[in-house]
Amino acid sequence: MANERLRGAITERGFTIETVAERLGVSSKTVERWISPGRKPYRRFQYAMASLLRYEVSYLWPDERTMAEVASAGSAELVKLYPHRSAVPPRLWPQLYSRSQTHFDVLVYSGFWLTEDPEFLRLVKEKSADGVPVRFMLGDPGSSEVASRGADEGIGGAMASKIRNALMNYRGLFGLPSVEFRLHSTTLYNSIYRADDELLANGHVYGVGAYLAPVLHLQRVPGGELFDTYAESVERVWESARAITSPDDCAEVHA
Repeated sequence: MANERLRGAITERGFTIETVAERLGVSSKTVERWISPGRKPYRRFQYAMASLLRYEVSYLWPDERTMAEVASAGSAELVKLYPHRSAVPPRLWPQLYSRSQTHFDVLVYSGFWLTEDPEFLRLVKEKSADGVPVRFMLGDPGSSEVASRGADEGIGGAMASKIRNALMNYRGLFGLPSVEFRLHSTTLYNSIYRADDELLANGHVYGVGAYLAPVLHLQRVPGGELFDTYAESVERVWESARAITSPDDCAEVHA
């Protein structure tokens, strides 16, 4: 059955689907899916919706699981927590991507260290040949967000230079089947490396280089929401980023 309680609450507050979508930062089609039979938003959107409509979550989604169940599933999603990226076994990165069949995503500002790993570069070419979608999202070196991150890490303009150098190291990957590059201008709180239902999330900490920040190794499990929170973030960045077809495209003039 459709969620008539949700539909009714939206109408009662004088909102339209378009208004709710704008308030929550999602598309109108997404809100419509939440009303459709069997579709529920992620936990954070449930609470945002409940707050907007001034109803309890348990009223809008009466069969919703308890927070204890969500927390339990979240614990199962955490494979391992590393205190900093340099503590992650070097072999884990290629092992993770070697298992990818449907998702091979790299979301970073520069991720320069990865561009110097010949095994990783070989994996990209192999996955491309197998038809696996490979998506690279790097920071736009001319953006204010990249400049801010460089300042936060204490390296200034070197951050933009690292991105340009990373793109040059990837030059041989441009034009490969199913390999796409985009530049983003987001305030990136995590570098995310996703391979199907596993990912590594490298947190960004003010004043600390990413290699010294913690890394979460997550896996998707039934009932879990932690993995999907990060995976959805990747999709939002991808949608807002601009496509490039060569390393030289990053030289686009910014207003």
